[in-house]
Formats: sequence, C-alpha cells, structure tokens
Amino acid sequence: MRSPLTASRRNGPGESTAPFARALDRLFHERFPGLYRYLHRLSGDGPLAEDIAQDAFLRLFDRGEMPDEPIAWLITVATNLLRDDRRRTSRRLRLMAGADDDVGRSAGPPDPDTSVVGAERQRQVQEALERLSPRDRQALLLRHSGFSYREIAAALNMPETSVGTTLLRAGVAFRASYEELHGEPD
Repeated sequence: MRSPLTASRRNGPGESTAPFARALDRLFHERFPGLYRYLHRLSGDGPLAEDIAQDAFLRLFDRGEMPDEPIAWLITVATNLLRDDRRRTSRRLRLMAGADDDVGRSAGPPDPDTSVVGAERQRQVQEALERLSPRDRQALLLRHSGFSYREIAAALNMPETSVGTTLLRAGVAFRASYEELHGEPD
C-alpha cells in the first residue's frame, strides 16, 4: 500500500510541511493495516475498507496538521465515512427495489478464494456483532484490529481505565448474542 503522500504530494521538498509529511507518512505505514482491519471487520467489504482507510489518511493530509490524538481522529473520521457510505448504499438499494428491472442487483459471482464455511462463519459473526451496541461493537473490533487500550479510549471518548471493563462486557454480550443466534461455536 502506497502512502497518500506519494500519490498526491502538494508541497515541494524542504517546505514548512516537511515535518508533518514525515509524521503522516510514518503514521500511515504504522497504522494503516490496523485501521483497514477494523474497517474490514466492521463492513465485511475489503475494497471498501481500503478505500475508506485511505480516504481518512487523505483527509488528515488535507488538514495539514496532526490532531492531538491522531489515531482517535482517524478512527472517528473512518467510522463516519463508513456510516455515510452505508447511508448512500441503503438509499440506492431502496431506489433500486422500486425499479421494475433487475439490472444492477446481481450479487456477482462468488469469490473463489473464500470457502463456504469461512463465509458462513463471517456472516454469523457479523450478525452477532450487529446486535451489540455501537460502542461495544467498535471496542471489540478495534481491539481485535490491534489497537491499544489507550487508542480505543481516545477513539471512543472514554477513560482508559474503562476499556478493559467495556471489552469484557462486550465480549460476554457478543458470546451471548452469537449463541442465541447460532448455538455454541465449534
């Protein structure tokens, strides 16, 4: 994955934004994978997760300065971008449902790299996650995407000391939700 700076650098070398550009480039290489994993788990759509993660970093680049908590800022922006995309998609689907023809509604061929069992398990996990509160869902997904307690606390605007309790409670709620929907996991 290329840094957004290599694709759209606006200032020449040596200009006053060089420290910011270096910090952003370092942040991109260190944190893009975790942000992508979080978005992919939240959305279930790899290409969409990649686009949104890149867009969040581009917005940080356009901002021109690091926020106090860059990880929390990126998570918040990316989550809002995903929410906006879901609204647009939902609106499009409602409009398409009213159309008489089936053009554009095809799901396309299945991905040959994805096993049926893996896809089913992913769907079951997604169903169980959707039954959790947004805060619990985000906390679990952020933790399983490699974010630290401090970063989760900043992203969810909660005390760092509450993260462990929130994750424990969210884990219990997830297990109960999963078992209610699908029985005991294998």
